[in-house]
Amino acid sequence: MLTTKNRSESLRETIEEMIAVGEFRPGQHLDETDLAIKFGVSRTPVREALIQLASMGIVVTRPRRGTVVAEIGPRQLVEMFEVMAELEAMCGRLAARRMSGEEHARLLAAHQACMEARDAHDPDSYFYKNEAFHDAIYEGSHNAFLATQARSLQRRLRPYRRLQLRVRDRLNVSYQEHDGVVQAIIAGNSDQTADLLRQHVTVQGQRFADLIASLQQLTAMPEPQYTYN
Repeated sequence: MLTTKNRSESLRETIEEMIAVGEFRPGQHLDETDLAIKFGVSRTPVREALIQLASMGIVVTRPRRGTVVAEIGPRQLVEMFEVMAELEAMCGRLAARRMSGEEHARLLAAHQACMEARDAHDPDSYFYKNEAFHDAIYEGSHNAFLATQARSLQRRLRPYRRLQLRVRDRLNVSYQEHDGVVQAIIAGNSDQTADLLRQHVTVQGQRFADLIASLQQLTAMPEPQYTYN
């Protein structure tokens, strides 16, 4: 039997995932009563889940407006990706120095899973395999504090990283970039690994224009209407 705490944590994960995949969009209002009906629970675990999400910066609670999915402006988005790129570079530099043979094998398996999703032309599957790939690098850094910071910011950027994968040919480019990272890590080349990961994550030029165009299409869509049986 689920406790209220476990139920709220489960709801937090579910709502976070719905935000990541675009079912709840930036700026969308999240009504406690509607969510309670949707998930078949009382308002208490919903409220606790939203409090958790607010503490992570994924939603924002505003006076008289209630809770909305956090919106990130273009300038802040670029700044966040800049920080994400540096965190990834730091993780990669340490991973190239510290990863064991077993960890190399896990990284190669994650890389193979990305290739299969790419070949299937499945951006949604690639999104999750890509997260596992990067998480293997965070873990391989053997710096728990750094890995926690990287995962936290990655969580904030999940909806936007997912949007990037829907840009034409991005799956193939992303995989090719991963391939260079894997080779550099296994070779123990820490500086090259850091440079490649920094370039892989940084959003600028055409990638930024594509991201903003995708974001504008997302926010222009009408909010979905839910019906309850």
